[in-house]
Amino acid sequence: MSLLIERSGALANLQDSGRVGVRHLGVTQGGGADWIAQNWANWLLGNSLDAAVIEITLGNLELVAQADTCLALCGADLGAQLDDQAISPWRSFNIRKGQRLRFQTPVDGVRAYLAAHGGFVAPHVLGSCSSVKRDQLGGLQGDGQPLKSNDLLQWRNSRDAPQPREMSADNIPQRSGQLILPVILGAQIADFTGQSLFDAFNSTWQVDQRADRMGVRLLGPALRCERQQMVSEGVPLGAIQVPSDGQPIVLLNDRQTIGGYPRLGALTPTAVAQLAQCLPGTELQLKPIALESAQRLHRRQLAQWV
Repeated sequence: MSLLIERSGALANLQDSGRVGVRHLGVTQGGGADWIAQNWANWLLGNSLDAAVIEITLGNLELVAQADTCLALCGADLGAQLDDQAISPWRSFNIRKGQRLRFQTPVDGVRAYLAAHGGFVAPHVLGSCSSVKRDQLGGLQGDGQPLKSNDLLQWRNSRDAPQPREMSADNIPQRSGQLILPVILGAQIADFTGQSLFDAFNSTWQVDQRADRMGVRLLGPALRCERQQMVSEGVPLGAIQVPSDGQPIVLLNDRQTIGGYPRLGALTPTAVAQLAQCLPGTELQLKPIALESAQRLHRRQLAQWV
C-alpha cells in the first residue's frame, strides 16, 4: 500500500518520536514538533505512538492513493480536501485508490500530521527515521531531505485498516483565547535583572516570522542578563535562550545540542506542542511553573494513550 506525492513544497517531511540518547554525538532529536497531534494521529489507527507520520507545515502538499485504505489526520487545519470534499482534522477517514488528498493553506494552526495504518516505511538512522535537514539524517532516503514530487510512501501494515472514527471533543487541544505557556525556570534565572523578570512573565509576546523547526523567536520587551560570559551547555527541548538583543528564542526539535546564551528556563513539553502550532503574529504569555507540577501534568497527558 502506498501514497504517491504529486506536489510538495519544502516543508513536508517524515517524523517519528525522534532520536534518543545521541546528543552527546552532536545529533539533535528531531521528531514531531507537535508531538501531541502526532500521537493522536497514530492512536486513531491503533499504531504504536512512535510510528512514522508525515508532518505537513503550512500546507502545499498533494498526494494520490495507490490503494484503498484508512488514514488519520490530526493537528492544524490546513484546508485539506479529499478530491473536492473538505476533510477536517482529528479523525481517521477512508481513501480510495486514485483519490487525491490536498493540503492547501492554514485555516487554524501550522502543522498537520498524516498517519497510515502501521506507520510509513523509511530507513532508521541512529534509531529513528525523523527528518533533520541540517544533520542530513532521516526521511524517506535517510538523508534528511523533505518529501518531494514523485516520492512513493509505503506503510507497514497490509492487514485490514480500522474503521474511520473521530476523536472526542474533550481530547482535542483548544487554541482559542489567550495562549499561556508554562515555563520551568532555568539555572540562569537569577542572572536576569528584576525588571526583565517582571517583563518576561507579565508581558504579551508575539511570535516572530523567524520561526522553524529549530526555534521560534518571540518579540516583546528586551530582556537583560547581568552575566557577561557563559560556558556552552546542553539545551533541552523548549529552552528559552536570550541572546544579546534581549528577544527570547524558544528552541524546538531541530535545535543545536549546546548553547552559550543564558536561559530563562524551558517550556513544558505540552507548551512546546502548543507553540509549534502558532502562526507568526500569535500573541502569548509565559507563566512560571514548578517542576513537580509540570511533571504531574505531563504524566497526565501521557496517560491518555495508555
